[in-house]
Amino acid sequence: MNVKNPPVSNLKEKRLFIFDMDGTIYLGSRPFPFAVRLIDHLRKSGKKVLFFTNNASHSPKVYLERLTRLGFAPSKEEILTSGDVTIAYITRHLPGKSVYLVGTPELEQQFAENGIPLLTGTEERADIVVTSFDTTLTYEKLNNACRLIRGGARYLSTHPDLNCPTETGFLPDSGAISAFVTASTGVTPAYFGKPYAQTVDMICEVTGFSKEEMCFLGDRLYTDIAIGKQNGVTSVLVLSGETQPADLAAAPEEQTPDFVFPSLKELDEEWFGSL
Repeated sequence: MNVKNPPVSNLKEKRLFIFDMDGTIYLGSRPFPFAVRLIDHLRKSGKKVLFFTNNASHSPKVYLERLTRLGFAPSKEEILTSGDVTIAYITRHLPGKSVYLVGTPELEQQFAENGIPLLTGTEERADIVVTSFDTTLTYEKLNNACRLIRGGARYLSTHPDLNCPTETGFLPDSGAISAFVTASTGVTPAYFGKPYAQTVDMICEVTGFSKEEMCFLGDRLYTDIAIGKQNGVTSVLVLSGETQPADLAAAPEEQTPDFVFPSLKELDEEWFGSL
């Protein structure tokens, strides 16, 4: 890889560093020690940290427990998911509307706890269908979603990621599930999470920081990097997850990162020095 980054001093001016999780700071159940070290260095230098994942299959509580177990010492205020953004949109803009959710039991509970009326899928009609990364997916769920969308339901998806990286390879993610539904119904969902503006707006609202004060760090061009490029936020790509050097070389302008590092280890060393 032969990429010339701008001076790392440009990053030192930022106040909020927003980290993707899978493929960026850990892989499956294995934390990257250099990511733990970088985040510790950032906090000690007065920077704020936010953990944001498009993976809505787990609740923020689960991510809090996982990040704590892996050594990242998060607070609950430092964690947001695409599920949070989707829920916020529905409760603010579509209150009281009925929802058929294709998602994990954890996501179902999160929707219910926020007062969103959930359907079983046996109903004749729904106001909204939401699909997400669902490790409990069945053909029945897919059929219900398609039938309700054909019947006039508005179609939303928590996030567009095609694959979820794990220690043993990739799992089909939310974008792959929505592609099935779109192929059957001809309806493309309104997506949330990264790279969409609703996510940036929510982060600004929750943290009080402006876009100019933020930096996104992640391993996916079409989500982690695109959210920065399309919304005026600095972005850092790491090649420790989904994106490979060949993908970067072929990336369109709207997915071009401001900085590229093999992993967060190199960023940590350039900023804070070697151990």
